[in-house]
Amino acid sequence: MSVTAWLTVAVFATVYVLIATERVHRVTAALGGAVVMLVLGATSPEHAFFSDVTGIDWNVIFLLLGMMLVVAVLKRTGLFEFVAIWAVKRARGRPYRLMVLLILATAFLSAWLDNVTTVLLIAPVTIVVCRRLGVPVVPYLIAEVMACNIGGAATLIGDPPNIMIGSRAGLSFNDFLLHMAPIATLLVLVFAVMSRWLFRSAFRYDPKRAKQIMEMRERDAITDTRLLAVSGVVITIVMVCFVLHTTLHLEPSVVAISGGLVLLAVSRLNAREVVADVEWETLAFFTGLFVMVGAMVQTGIITDLGEAAARATEGQVFGASMALLFGSVVPSAVIDNIPFVASVSPIVSEIVESSGGLKEAGVLWWAFALGADLGGNATIIASSANVVVVGIADRSGYHISFWQFSRYGLVVTAVTIAISGLYVWLRYFALA
Repeated sequence: MSVTAWLTVAVFATVYVLIATERVHRVTAALGGAVVMLVLGATSPEHAFFSDVTGIDWNVIFLLLGMMLVVAVLKRTGLFEFVAIWAVKRARGRPYRLMVLLILATAFLSAWLDNVTTVLLIAPVTIVVCRRLGVPVVPYLIAEVMACNIGGAATLIGDPPNIMIGSRAGLSFNDFLLHMAPIATLLVLVFAVMSRWLFRSAFRYDPKRAKQIMEMRERDAITDTRLLAVSGVVITIVMVCFVLHTTLHLEPSVVAISGGLVLLAVSRLNAREVVADVEWETLAFFTGLFVMVGAMVQTGIITDLGEAAARATEGQVFGASMALLFGSVVPSAVIDNIPFVASVSPIVSEIVESSGGLKEAGVLWWAFALGADLGGNATIIASSANVVVVGIADRSGYHISFWQFSRYGLVVTAVTIAISGLYVWLRYFALA
């Protein structure tokens, strides 16, 4: 590697350590790292701000901004309190039942929406629910974002890496349902069982609080019925457009920002107050992270790693599939799975073609998707949904540290990847 490439690795590693140790705020570390990358010449303003491959992913930024505006308006209707009371009553005040309910609901929604949209809608509800029930907020937020990453693996539109893989490989929505939905469903159920042990300290049952909530009426929580009705219409249109975005030739980011601005315009709310609720720190963090990862791609570091893996497994479909499944976990955990998939998917395409085409080696795409999607649970910066949830938690007064998340995330990632490896071997090799 060149001197610039080595310096790029050193800067990225330093920023990663600063984020992990929390010696510097993650936003300061990410933006500072981005500036250093630009000064070193590891990337340029042209690549950092305008390139689809090595620059800031503006589609992600505007998708987040649009949905944050939607959530900021919804918060003023009382809907989150309504759902919180309803959820606690369905769980009869039992903390573990509540977590399972949130896990299943989040996983289901994330399969049909992208996982960032899902956590933006579910996380505020979760905070209200936990406050009402008197249980720790952080374990529930961590559990639901992990369920979101797992559930999002089930469909083409559930996770941004899946959209990118589907586009590169020519895979349809039904292809993902057939190959990814079965294992994603199994992993969600396994995770729901694991959560009983992982988050056992959070399940403090308070009969008095539970009784008080059981006596409450959900409808009393709604404070603005007109705004709720208007929001319902706008959100329904947005969700339909999300599902049909390929048919409509509209990027999800365009749908989200349009929906957010329309809802803000018709809400009659003070725009300055609504905009103040946007997670600007999260958007800034993503900006810095995209520039740093883009520098890693620009200098050829990620591509070199991918090509080395391709050479090591050349001609061996089973070996290549296992390498992609297990080998995608660490990069996805370290640099965020979106830029990782963007840079490595062309290499996977070449391996598939050299192995006889999609019919014979299509398993490589499924192994790659599983590794990238499930690796998103390992650290707080491994997926966009994780970063968003950490930002929401911070603004609500709840700090989720890098190691607090990873203490659970590494265990969940190890278990789900191991089960996925068994699934790939059984379905595509042993029983094929």
